[in-house]
Amino acid sequence: MTTIRIGRVYGSGRLLNAYVALAKQQRACFGQTAHLANNIQIQRSHAGKSSGDFVVSSVPPVRSLFTTTTNQQNLPHFKESLDAKPSSANADDRSYLLPHPIWTEDDVYKVEITHEPPKTKIDKAAYYSVQALRSLFDLVSLYKIGPMTENKWLNRIIMLETVAGVPGMIGGMARHLKSLRKLSRDHGWIHTLLEEAENERMHLMTALELKQPGTLFRGVIIGAQGVFVNMFFIAYLLSPRFCHRFVGYLEEEAVKTYTYCIECIDNGKLPVWKNLKAPPIAVNYWKLKEDATMRDVILAIRADEAHHRVVNHTLSSIHLDDPNPFHPGQRKL
Repeated sequence: MTTIRIGRVYGSGRLLNAYVALAKQQRACFGQTAHLANNIQIQRSHAGKSSGDFVVSSVPPVRSLFTTTTNQQNLPHFKESLDAKPSSANADDRSYLLPHPIWTEDDVYKVEITHEPPKTKIDKAAYYSVQALRSLFDLVSLYKIGPMTENKWLNRIIMLETVAGVPGMIGGMARHLKSLRKLSRDHGWIHTLLEEAENERMHLMTALELKQPGTLFRGVIIGAQGVFVNMFFIAYLLSPRFCHRFVGYLEEEAVKTYTYCIECIDNGKLPVWKNLKAPPIAVNYWKLKEDATMRDVILAIRADEAHHRVVNHTLSSIHLDDPNPFHPGQRKL
């Protein structure tokens, strides 16, 4: 038994010595590699000073040449200029936004209240569904009960935009999944629908700069979203034409609502908003003037709704496999 134990210890010692020797060889090899890499970098640096073929930079030791998370984050994009100056916070925000219409002063005053007469049974079903929803929403938001103050307008806008941001996202998602499922092209509809969803969400973000809803209001929003998202998704799977016509009529009502809001501002019924400066997020998003007021914001929002009105009525009228007639960021009133 003693002989066996000694043999095992001796064998383990040989194995340990072999590991130590291997580690020393690897360390020596790594040191030579590091020395060679540093010499190459020095030669490139000197060559860059004389011939301009290489960029002179202080490269860390070879250990950091192995890609790390930190190095990946600091590496510039291959199309990004090394001389580019850091952008401002507003420019950073704009870089994440999808294309969207930037309205001129002439555009926002061209918006009119229009109506697409329902012709088919699907059109009539969509129209009367919107009218029923509008009546219920007017009742909940106290739209026709008492004067519309700034606070009541914010409540209405916040609630309206939490619902208005759903159809574009659901439509885009449904068409995206259909394209994957059927191994077919979408013909550009997805992009326009996602642009619409983000545009409506930016309306909400602008209103939230002026008011943060309470706990009860947030609970109502969660409940309404849970119901509307599922209902609209099922409806879009059954009849995309109905859904786009539904949104078209919904946007007709939105144009009416924001037109009335502008009239209230002009008639002095909303004195706070008449001279209130536009939130920075709105100035950045719609590229408004620095002295823009809430009236200018409402004008831009109304123009967006008029644009969505045209887009959805058009998408409802064409074939589902037709190419999308609207280009990214196109203005259409």
